[in-house]
Formats: sequence, structure tokens, C-alpha cells
Amino acid sequence: MKMRRSAPDAVVVVTLFLLLSPGGNSLRAQSKTVNKQSQSWFSVNSVIKLSGHWALLADIHTRRNHFLADNNFYFARAGIQYSIDKNLSVALGYGHLWAYPVTKDWHTVAHENRIYQQLQYSSAWKKVAVVQRIRNEQRWQQKIANDQFTGQHRFSNRLRYLLSLNIPVFKKKNLPAISVSDELLLQFGKEIVYNTFDQNRLFWGIREQLSPALSFDLGYMRVYQQKRSGYEYDLNHTFRLFVYYSPSFGKKSKK
Repeated sequence: MKMRRSAPDAVVVVTLFLLLSPGGNSLRAQSKTVNKQSQSWFSVNSVIKLSGHWALLADIHTRRNHFLADNNFYFARAGIQYSIDKNLSVALGYGHLWAYPVTKDWHTVAHENRIYQQLQYSSAWKKVAVVQRIRNEQRWQQKIANDQFTGQHRFSNRLRYLLSLNIPVFKKKNLPAISVSDELLLQFGKEIVYNTFDQNRLFWGIREQLSPALSFDLGYMRVYQQKRSGYEYDLNHTFRLFVYYSPSFGKKSKK
């Protein structure tokens, strides 16, 4: 006597067939892949003090792939800062990024417009200088397909938290301090589906104060970034050199 297969049984058989067949692999979760690469990152960061409370902010950055061989991005940012007291400040500004393509034989540069709001608190724990910064960014990124701008933009809101420590290890003030920082970046928006975690930037190196207005930090930054697919990650081993310039033009600052 022949037994008829029920409808639920047939569905199970078809589902198993799709999952086990080569074409059915797309239904299963993708395995995590990590792309490791070397980079270098250089920037000049300025806080131009106008008075006891107001200052102008101006940064310019360049990051390169394969250490120095290829362009990764150029970035310029400007803003205005108000110091509530000597430890706490707020800022508002605009930035523009030129992102170079990583796809082979592509040449179109993707532009990004960015507005940001910032809250920064500076303090000290014994001899350690501590900086905490919260930055909120609204980003409009050009969509590129087939090496051409599609005419559309991808919008996202990104929240960043930075903790930075400068640790003096020498009694002489003209010798460098140890610099350690970590920044976590999370993003949100309609098109942010698989990568709410954007990236983490961990840095350690040295911080040297050349004069009251000029300093730099130099060292290694580990940038771990999740891509839009959700299962692809970039692990960037980055050489970093950041220069900090803080001139004062206010009457009170000159005194």
C-alpha cells in the first residue's frame, strides 16, 4: 500500500534540498572574514583660541593604504567651540571627506558631507591627563556603483565615545609621555542593517609637548571596522602621527 507524503513533510524535504544544494548556501549565515592591511594616518588638529570661552576648530587628515602606497581618504573639518569652564566644552561643526575606491581599476572618489556636535571633558587623575569626548555625526555619503556616482546618498547618524590618557613616565617635562586612547563608533539609520557597530580605534604611543601651543603624538593604531555586509571586517594596522596646534589670540589668553 502506497503512503502519500503530507504537505508539511514535502515542505521539509524541499527546504533540506535547498539548504544542502550548492545554490542553497546563500540561505545560510555567511562566515566571518577579516581583511588585514597596513595603513598610515597623518593629521594636523588646531584649536584657535579667540577669547576665554570661544575657539575655532580646524582639522585636516590623510590616510593611506599599504602604508604609504595608495590613497584611502582625505578629510577636512572645521567648527566652533565654547568652553563652559576650564574642563568642559561643547562644539559644533562641519566636515568633508574624499573616500578613494578600493575596488581594482575604479577611479571615482566618493564624497561625504558631515555635521557634528561634540561634548568634551578634561580632567586629571594624579599625574595622568584624562580626556573624554562624545561626538555625534550626521553623515551623507555618496553611493558609488560601477565606478560612477548614482546620484543617491546614504544617510547615517554616528555616535562616538573617546577616552584618552596621557601618562607621564619621566620627571623631566621635555621628555615624552605615554599616550593611550580608545574610541568606539556606533551608527544608526534606515540603511544601517548589519553593522550598527561601525569600528573601534585603539591607539598607544608617545605624546610630546614641543611648546605651550604645539605638540604631537606618534604610535600605533589598531582600527577594527565592520563592513555593511555584517560578516566582513577590516583590521587596519596603522602608523599614526597627529600634530596639535593651539594658538591664542584673545586678550586674556595673551596675558
